[in-house]
Amino acid sequence: MVIKAYGTYYSPNANRAFLVLHEKDVEFELVKISILEGEHKTPEYLALQPFGLVPLLQDGDLKIFESRAIIRYIADKFKDQGTPNLYGSTLAERSQVDQWLELENGTFSPIALTLIKEHLYKPLLYKQAADPKVVEEFTEKFAKILDIYEAHLSKHKYLAGDFVSIADLAHLPFGYIYFNVAEKPELLSSRKRVAAWWKEISSRPAWKKVVSIAAPDWESWTKGAKSFYSS
Repeated sequence: MVIKAYGTYYSPNANRAFLVLHEKDVEFELVKISILEGEHKTPEYLALQPFGLVPLLQDGDLKIFESRAIIRYIADKFKDQGTPNLYGSTLAERSQVDQWLELENGTFSPIALTLIKEHLYKPLLYKQAADPKVVEEFTEKFAKILDIYEAHLSKHKYLAGDFVSIADLAHLPFGYIYFNVAEKPELLSSRKRVAAWWKEISSRPAWKKVVSIAAPDWESWTKGAKSFYSS
């Protein structure tokens, strides 16, 4: 039975699941559920995902929501397929993967999302200018976090050690929109180790596939934001 993945490629959280499915060479059926079009609140979808969010993974009778639970499941079930050992091969390695996944979920991505909202979502969706105080505050927070990453990555090639893991990949959806789509690379360019790590993970074929599918939507966001500020 083919796995079903619900969501759209312009959803960063759904992209986290799609990315790992591609990284593990897992055949899956994409079931389009667009939040922008309200498809996540239909009775049919709420019967599958009662919180009305994406992504959702359906593997036979098993249903999993929350993107990081999904990527753990995919990496574990298909550990010898595609890129091996994305969730580590020992208990110690797995503890490091989980540690950096928690940091991505609780710190890195929320800060990036706040800045994305200011630079892209507010001008495009709400016709509002970015709040300079919010931008300054969260850029400073992001810089401090990336300083810690810089120190850690001076000792290891990847976050959990010397192997690429779902902890690294989980950073891509929100990080890519901030650094690349919103064109805010300054915090990377000033940190040699973080920049090298980012170049490595964002160059992976699986992520390039996600980007190629999502790019038209991201391009429209960028154009919309630039149009607002130049009007």
